Amino acid sequence: MMSKVTAEQIKELELMIAKAKKAAATIENYDQAKIDRLCQAVAWAVSNLQTWKVLAQEAVTETGLGEYASKVNKRNKVRLILRDCLRQKSVGVIEEDPAKGLVKYGKPVGVIGCLVPTTNPCLTPAGQAVFAVKARDAMIFSPHPRAKKVTAKTVEIMRLALEKEGAPADLLQVITNPSIDLTQELMQRCDLVIATGGKAMVKAAYSSGTPAYGSGAGNSTMIIDETADVKEAALNTRISKCSDYGSGCSCDGNLVVHAAVYDEMLQALKDEGAYEATLAEAEALKKVLWDEQGHRLPDTVAISPQQLAAAAGFNIDSKYKFIMVIGDKIGKEHFFSSEKLTTLLTVFKYDGEFENALTMMRAIYEVGGKGHSCGIYSFNDEHIHRLAMAAPVSRIMVRQPQNKANAGAATNGMPATSSMGCGTWGGNIVSENICLKHYMNTTWVARPIPEDMPSLQELFGEYYDEQLEK
Repeated sequence: MMSKVTAEQIKELELMIAKAKKAAATIENYDQAKIDRLCQAVAWAVSNLQTWKVLAQEAVTETGLGEYASKVNKRNKVRLILRDCLRQKSVGVIEEDPAKGLVKYGKPVGVIGCLVPTTNPCLTPAGQAVFAVKARDAMIFSPHPRAKKVTAKTVEIMRLALEKEGAPADLLQVITNPSIDLTQELMQRCDLVIATGGKAMVKAAYSSGTPAYGSGAGNSTMIIDETADVKEAALNTRISKCSDYGSGCSCDGNLVVHAAVYDEMLQALKDEGAYEATLAEAEALKKVLWDEQGHRLPDTVAISPQQLAAAAGFNIDSKYKFIMVIGDKIGKEHFFSSEKLTTLLTVFKYDGEFENALTMMRAIYEVGGKGHSCGIYSFNDEHIHRLAMAAPVSRIMVRQPQNKANAGAATNGMPATSSMGCGTWGGNIVSENICLKHYMNTTWVARPIPEDMPSLQELFGEYYDEQLEK
């Protein structure tokens, strides 16, 4: 298919690449202290409350997606990313292993193309910029057309912060009039692509011919067993489900609840602001959330429960925080077991042994969301271990709000990020949080060590046959 990008646009893009390379070369020999100072300057400039509040409101206004208060709270992720970056080295020697005689040196990747999703037009550029500056990379952002103004403003704030520190502003640039074709041209010309967003975006990144990190789709499923603290589980469910009107791929989508605590859990969810849809209302919701093939319809993504109900033809009181439907069957033809990306939650019940919960969990991930996230509310370590052994996901949160925990939190050890790899399950190259190490090249230096080779008997065990070695 012929590209719709004009010669003038190609020329402009090539100029951006040239500026990015020149800027990266300027800071390549900065010492660690100077690089860390730049990270602090960029992070503070964009994430201080007064600046971020304006960006959050403009993001909601321009995209029509998400909730203002939730977007304001997302600035905490920038702080966590900065925390992690300041605790790591990126210049010169970054790691040593004397026993193996190994020393690793950090090197810049070069020019990174960053694809920005419409749901996070401020957070993604801010977090990615801190990583890029820390690694001494340059980054060119390609925003979603629906969020191009607020993304450009976010980047401009960070550019000014770099200039004030005497660093080249062109370390961070943004395409002001983005399109699919122009984004594809960017991906082909840069050294690395970071693609955070939908399946089509990630597939395009992997097809660009440039090394790429992508994220997979979510369908976050939480198991609540008979040992769970039901009130804690309900509170955390509400926190996760309602964050930015459920726009995140980590927002709780499905609960699998043991029969012994099922009724109590439903009541606890209602106490946290859940509206339980009737069977008729659930059918109406299905029609506005998905088409007949099960593809999500964009008009009901990341909207309030009141807007969602109105779209389905019924009204709910303003006191409700989210809508829940009771799930009966799981499968690709049963759309409520798939990813929602809005203020809707599906609740399933399981009876008997914990294995029944695992069976339902596996079935849900066959519908969608493999590789991303799941969680459990349990004080039974065996159940937690069995879920970890069985779940086809890259991250499992124990007794935590999924959306606030799996991409890094002050109360767990997950690496802070705004982009999560989902392994080969989700069509990605890594099954971990995309963080600083992914923005760097590394040079390994190996010095000689005493010989480290076991005997043939030790190496092959009972299979070793001395006669076959003669």
